[in-house]
Amino acid sequence: MNACILVIEDDATGRETLAEALSERGYGVRTAADGVAGLAIMDAEHVDLVITDLMMPDVDGMQVLERAAPFCPVILVTAHGTVDTAVQAMKRGAFDFVTKPVHLPHVYALVERALQVRALAAENEQLRTRVAAEYAFDRMIGRAAAMHSVFQQIRQVAPTDTTVCILGESGTGKELIANAIHQHSRRAAMPFIKVNCAAISESLLESELFGHEKGSFTGAIKQRKGRFELADGGTLLMDEIAEMSPALQSKLLRVLQEQTFERVGGAATITVDVRVLVATNADLRERIKAGTFREDLFYRVSVFPIHVPPLRARREDIPLLADCFLRQRAAAMGKVLGGITPAALAALTRYDWPGNVRQLENAIERACVMAPAGQNIDCAQLPPEVLQPEQVISPIGPITPASAAAALPVAAPVAPAAPRLPVATMDELEKMAIEQALLRCNGNRSQTARALKIGAKTLYRKIEKYGITL
Repeated sequence: MNACILVIEDDATGRETLAEALSERGYGVRTAADGVAGLAIMDAEHVDLVITDLMMPDVDGMQVLERAAPFCPVILVTAHGTVDTAVQAMKRGAFDFVTKPVHLPHVYALVERALQVRALAAENEQLRTRVAAEYAFDRMIGRAAAMHSVFQQIRQVAPTDTTVCILGESGTGKELIANAIHQHSRRAAMPFIKVNCAAISESLLESELFGHEKGSFTGAIKQRKGRFELADGGTLLMDEIAEMSPALQSKLLRVLQEQTFERVGGAATITVDVRVLVATNADLRERIKAGTFREDLFYRVSVFPIHVPPLRARREDIPLLADCFLRQRAAAMGKVLGGITPAALAALTRYDWPGNVRQLENAIERACVMAPAGQNIDCAQLPPEVLQPEQVISPIGPITPASAAAALPVAAPVAPAAPRLPVATMDELEKMAIEQALLRCNGNRSQTARALKIGAKTLYRKIEKYGITL
């Protein structure tokens, strides 16, 4: 299918001359006499490239650019007196500009190059999306061996009713793991109820968990169901379980063992069918030694522990996570951003992230706010603490095809004790995906291109770019 080019020009002679010349070269051409009509065509039809006059009444070329870029390349046509404005437009995302009177051979060259760049960007986006999907599990992202071990454990325990204890520092994604367990269980269609034991005072937590009867305490003006009743048939996540008082720990132990309890101020015994997941950032064994956590409850909730690694222990996941958060936050802001510069990505991967994935997400959101539209995130937009020299770590050796293959998802469980892999950029991840696909296709490049859903020329170019010799 021939590319569709939209020509927006308020000068009828110039508009028709350019449209006829492009049509003769085999392009599909649509024309508009002003910016308003041009925007209407862009909203109603698929357009691959826009060539627009810069100076027009009502809606000018800059406004057309804002609507089109970066998804559709824009070439501006300008008079000599407005070249400075055209240069500013290029900084805001325009592909290029030409001056009047238009030199057709120059236009042809720009059009061909713009369409090639657009096609390449589309193929790269397909490959990039495929690469990201290779390392995603539900809403969690990770290529580190430790994270693939977590994913495997989720798959194993989710179909059961076993109590799971999710252990990890704050911000590592313990709630996402709990969500994944519930969604992959037989209870997925039933309620998933959460309670943060550290966010509710001891006097109220018992009522939150087990409910209360009318008049059972001051302010209890009516009967209220607790979280266990609300979760009947489904799953209850008890976050920060280490913060529960010993008295409530004793009552929880009974519920876990018997699936029965009484509301506060009530005498009737209530029976429920609830799968309990617990999470904590505390060392429960140390709490036992300190006498603040019951040992019998520890063994009851730790039937199947899942340890979530901190972000500093899986630095190879930082490029994937940062790219994902960039896309999410930029889209939410309605802002177009290019990506993350190598220098900024290096700074992100060097930092230890005491707040883990949540802190990284917040840092990327801040960068999205500060970064100029249409540009890449650079070190200037990162939080100051990320750039502190004392946070720098030594680089690790280069990625090899063997280590890359070991890092990719496979059907068999990945041992959690696998050695740490080096930090990976998106280029390195792309290279690994291509190498794996070539291996699966026994080196057949045509099959590999089809498997990756990219053009054969794109595959050949990337094989040469990355020096792949499989």
